[in-house]
Amino acid sequence: MAKVKYYYDPENLAFTKIKTKKGKKIGFILLFLAASALFGFLCFVALLNTPFFETPKDRLQAREIEYMKMQYDVLKRKSALMEEALSSVEERDNNVYRTYFNSVPITDEQRKAGFGGVNRYKALENFDNSELVINTTKRLDVLSKELVIQSKSLDEIAKLAKDKAKLLTAIPAIQPVKNEDLRQVASGFGYRSDPFTKIRKFHAGMDFSARTGTPIYATGDGVVTVADANSSGYGNHIVIRHGYGYETLYGHMSKYKARAGQKVKRGDIIGYVGSTGRSEAPHLHYEVHKNGTVVNPLNFYYGNISAKEYVLISKLANQENQSLD
Repeated sequence: MAKVKYYYDPENLAFTKIKTKKGKKIGFILLFLAASALFGFLCFVALLNTPFFETPKDRLQAREIEYMKMQYDVLKRKSALMEEALSSVEERDNNVYRTYFNSVPITDEQRKAGFGGVNRYKALENFDNSELVINTTKRLDVLSKELVIQSKSLDEIAKLAKDKAKLLTAIPAIQPVKNEDLRQVASGFGYRSDPFTKIRKFHAGMDFSARTGTPIYATGDGVVTVADANSSGYGNHIVIRHGYGYETLYGHMSKYKARAGQKVKRGDIIGYVGSTGRSEAPHLHYEVHKNGTVVNPLNFYYGNISAKEYVLISKLANQENQSLD
């Protein structure tokens, strides 16, 4: 029950009851209701931001966020394992496979190069976790590129493995004249005295001194591309293209036993020792070319001589004496 209030009326010398106006009373009620509503709203907002009051939607979103965090951690661990495994394969690729097949290694710059030019990650910007998402996406993109490069490299290695047997038979790996037929290794690769001018000049092959008619053998599988006397100085000579960048030349023959276009195997007789062309005595002038560059034939005699014989031939070939052509 509302408290009744009075005021003293000095004119009537009596207490008179105070009467509240109806409009003012309604205003007080409305003000009270508005304050109550505002207070209730503020309390509701505060409760929404505390863990004590969660809607089913909030709980679902919280679970999804935790699940995404867990998935991201799993993705990070898997990416790290993939990078470690790929790094191991890359190391074996460069240091084992490519070394074995004498192939140029793939550089780290090629393997780990990023993506220049256009911004590939613009659509991922301006989000709460943009930096995290962009960095992870970049990491996966680089990993994907490395996998593609490694896959192509392994395809190349597989092809090299298939060609390895052909390569081994193509390399000029034996002496063109047998040791038992040799008088001596007259001259080796390098600067020697010219037999005609006596001037020191570069000798691009090895001279094997032997009797006229001594058999000359193909030092590797290949195709005879030249069998004539058209080249100045070599006289009757043969050139064999072995493939894989290898070519061999056999000069000053007395006669041929192979013709241009003929396929030959390592050890086949292709001609006989002579002294045709610019030659001082019966011998075979033998050259090895790799990718168009003349190389020392001594480095290839591992197919039919012992280590002791190799050392002896090496000493004789390295003496700076006079060549026979």
